[in-house]
Amino acid sequence: MDISHMWVSFYTIVRKDVVRVVRIWPQTFLPSVVTSVLYFLVFGSIIGSRVGQISGFDYMQFIVPGLVMLAVVTNAFSNVATTFFTSKFFSRIIDEILVSPTPPLVMIAGFVAGGMVRGLGVGILVLLVSLFFALPTIAHPFVVIFFLILSSLIFSLAGLVNGVYAKNFDGITIVPTFVLTPLVYLGGVFYSVSALPSWWATLTYFNPIFYLINGFRYGFLGIADVSIAVSAAVLTVLALGLIGINWYLIRTGLGLRQ
Repeated sequence: MDISHMWVSFYTIVRKDVVRVVRIWPQTFLPSVVTSVLYFLVFGSIIGSRVGQISGFDYMQFIVPGLVMLAVVTNAFSNVATTFFTSKFFSRIIDEILVSPTPPLVMIAGFVAGGMVRGLGVGILVLLVSLFFALPTIAHPFVVIFFLILSSLIFSLAGLVNGVYAKNFDGITIVPTFVLTPLVYLGGVFYSVSALPSWWATLTYFNPIFYLINGFRYGFLGIADVSIAVSAAVLTVLALGLIGINWYLIRTGLGLRQ
């Protein structure tokens, strides 16, 4: 399959997903914005006034990176998992792609790109909403962009794994509810790991979302619980591992051929 045909396949998959996301924006963009406003009001304004400052920053400023990352992670994951699941069982688009000469990596890139568009779009909207509550500082703009893109990539890939394995709607709701949500809330969105007991802080280091929030917060505020290089290395290895897993699943057809 030549480059032009691969581009057509990639563009077709991405365009279909992006058009769907934009068309039903009250379901894809609005809920996360409303939820973030509630977080800013409750945790930032009400609880934040009692907490005071963390690492020299107002509590509202401290939680902005975490809430943006929360929106990016959940939307990127759910978009790919849901899109792939419906394409597999309802529209049967996956069957058409599998019988075409589309390489597995192009297929992966198409679905993941759609998830990244939604994740990044929602993240930017939440960041804009945060301006009404706090004026975030951006100490390292390129670090912010790097971790924003990396987070949407990683959890789009994770959502694809979920979508491949899911056999019913419960299969694409169990993981976000019982795995993703706890990891997000225990990843340092609302607190600094330095404030935790040593045993709990040690467990946090096994949470990949901690490294996303750590790097993203460093980009905004210039503070980090672990080295920014460590965060980047851990997440890069995780992204490469997920790419390999997805390639294997699609290449072998595991969970795809009914």
